[in-house]
Amino acid sequence: MKRMKTLRSTVVLLIGLVMLLSACQAGQDNKYADNDGKLNVVTTIAQIAEPLSVIGGDLISVTSLMGPGVDPHLHKATTGDIAKLEKSDVIFYNGLHLEANLLEVFHEMGKSKSVVAIGEAVEEARLLKDETGAKDPHIWFDIELWKTALGAAVDELIVNLPEHEEQLEASRDQYFSQLDQLKDESKQKLMQIPSEKRILVTAHDAFGYFGAANGVSVIGLQGLSTEDEIGLSDIENTIEILMEHQVPAVFIESSINPDSINAVIEGAKQNGLDVQLGGELFSDAMGAAGTPEGTYIGMYAHNVETISKALTGQGD
Repeated sequence: MKRMKTLRSTVVLLIGLVMLLSACQAGQDNKYADNDGKLNVVTTIAQIAEPLSVIGGDLISVTSLMGPGVDPHLHKATTGDIAKLEKSDVIFYNGLHLEANLLEVFHEMGKSKSVVAIGEAVEEARLLKDETGAKDPHIWFDIELWKTALGAAVDELIVNLPEHEEQLEASRDQYFSQLDQLKDESKQKLMQIPSEKRILVTAHDAFGYFGAANGVSVIGLQGLSTEDEIGLSDIENTIEILMEHQVPAVFIESSINPDSINAVIEGAKQNGLDVQLGGELFSDAMGAAGTPEGTYIGMYAHNVETISKALTGQGD
């Protein structure tokens, strides 16, 4: 009788094991069932999300945690963010301390899924640093560097979708050719600004890579992070530069409080220089989805056009 019970227990155990393995296999076969068979990708900023949605096409479903007007330097994870991250198959973030308040979350998520800081793919020698040695995280403003970062993201997509490697590589190459054209057209347009007027003044130091890539001198009232303080001396020094070079315009950013830029405009007027507000630039956040500025290429082109018109005196 004891032997019969042991045999029965063994059979039950084997049946249970088979059912468990079958369930696991079904789970693998339907890994992306919640997204109509698509790889579920979550990113922090839209500068990552939108290009990947173009490259990945129907193979992936992409969600950006941070929309228009959201400052990634200050953003903290919400309950909704955590829910999206938990449901994701792959997480991409910029890194280089841009999303400083989310690093602990990414560390925990990385224990169970792929979490990739695409900015880490850029060689350190190519990164800009401030006087304290802090790395500038705004690498999307150098198109060549952003191609490197996006390339790392595509490599991770291929790891998750190996059967679609050729399709993803072809789509990446096609998109990168558009970026090459954008880079050439942008530089040509900005080089038409007289060299002494080719000075870009913004609320915080987000355009260092943009300036280095396009021959533009950049002044950011705040440091690399919007957590940095703006002092009276920062404003006064900026006004002196504007006076010296007779720079016609300064710019606000879509995700940054405009008060400091308005203070520069007012201070310049008190010193006899009529500095105009050149327009709104997209720095840490892109425009609304469905608009040209809601795409990486459209956002970059908008900034180039706005800067060019204002500094050549052709703006409103």
